Amino acid sequence: MTDSIINLLVIDDDDINIFIIKKIVEKTGYAVNMVSRGNGQIAADYLRGVPEDSADFPHLILVDINMPILNGWEFLEAYEKLGIQKDPHMYMLSSSVYENDIEKAKTYKSIKGFISKPLTIERLSELLRLITP
Repeated sequence: MTDSIINLLVIDDDDINIFIIKKIVEKTGYAVNMVSRGNGQIAADYLRGVPEDSADFPHLILVDINMPILNGWEFLEAYEKLGIQKDPHMYMLSSSVYENDIEKAKTYKSIKGFISKPLTIERLSELLRLITP
């Protein structure tokens, strides 16, 4: 447990997944400020509006692959064009079991890894431990 607040951005269009992640966050024991955005375009716009030196800038970003408007891959392309200097811990969080998606995630410098859904309390706790500010 930590007193520092960890900012988590979840980019996913599925309200059930968002709800489940919120419940998992609550069970980790970490102080987490979770923000969710329903597609890559809204998420990129959100990040464009949060100064990098702000206390609100995400420490951890979880990105789904299959979303409307901008999917996860298109979000990553847009994210890299934002020129953000901070290096948040960003993971693909997807129900995809395709090896090519896992391999494609490795080609993005901003992606630290690939997590298969469903997210577990143990896995999220592990990620939060790694990034405790």
